[in-house]
Amino acid sequence: MTEHPETDGDPYFYGPGDDAPRSLLEALRVFRRSDEVMRRRAVRDMDMNLTDLRALRHVIAAERHDRPVTPRGLAADLEISTASTTKLLDRLSASGRLERRPHPRDRRSVVVVATPAAHAEVRDRLGGAHARMIEVARAVPEHCRPAVRDFLLGMAASVEESDDDVAGSVVGDVGTVRPASVD
Repeated sequence: MTEHPETDGDPYFYGPGDDAPRSLLEALRVFRRSDEVMRRRAVRDMDMNLTDLRALRHVIAAERHDRPVTPRGLAADLEISTASTTKLLDRLSASGRLERRPHPRDRRSVVVVATPAAHAEVRDRLGGAHARMIEVARAVPEHCRPAVRDFLLGMAASVEESDDDVAGSVVGDVGTVRPASVD
């Protein structure tokens, strides 16, 4: 007979005493779902796709730090091919959101810049959500902020690491199993 963790009290991923950490993970899942909904709403309202929005936000963020964005750098950041980046830039240029300009220091290259209309559109569509998020962040007691920051960065690192990476640290190159460290 198959056991059902939801009904027999045998948790699928968690053990006894994990109620408090599990509630943190559930809160993080709720935030991630809400963040996805906000982004889907933004791309629908802006008539673009999620990759276009990520590209636009990347260019705007780079401009705020006075860093030029090249098509190749954008492709690397978005983890898409240069061919896909060309199509993306063509779409965002045709919609009046991005412009290609000569690179200020390399005549062989171009940089990508957001238009004033794109800046206004992003502020209009995402400004309210970002203002509400900064208010929530400000409400976190100052002495707790380092722990919250470390938790979020740790979670980011934990999901970026693949299970294959973890398995590689236990299984040797020739397929022999190395003993896991015991604390």
